[in-house]
Amino acid sequence: MSDTVTHRGTLWLWTGPEGTAAWHFLSIDGEAAKAIKAHEVMRRLEHGAGRGFGSVKVRARIAETRWATSVFPSKESGGWLLPIKLAVRRAEDLAAGDEAEVELELL
Repeated sequence: MSDTVTHRGTLWLWTGPEGTAAWHFLSIDGEAAKAIKAHEVMRRLEHGAGRGFGSVKVRARIAETRWATSVFPSKESGGWLLPIKLAVRRAEDLAAGDEAEVELELL
């Protein structure tokens, strides 16, 4: 059984030192972040160990585009970070600064 959460947020761009890398993310906070944390705690209790970086596997959907990925805990915000890959941004015509609603099936 899996849980599903939805969240609306703004895509933002993280750029590495010296501009060597760039990733687009959607930050997840509020009730959705609490639900992801509860799911992560239960999975850790069931399996005896957490996943790398404290991540949680998800099936994500923005509009008509679905993909498998993971969300990662954000130390700065206390919420979670969802990477939004290029294929998704192209399919849904999204860029940094755009707002999007995401549905996450927590696996």
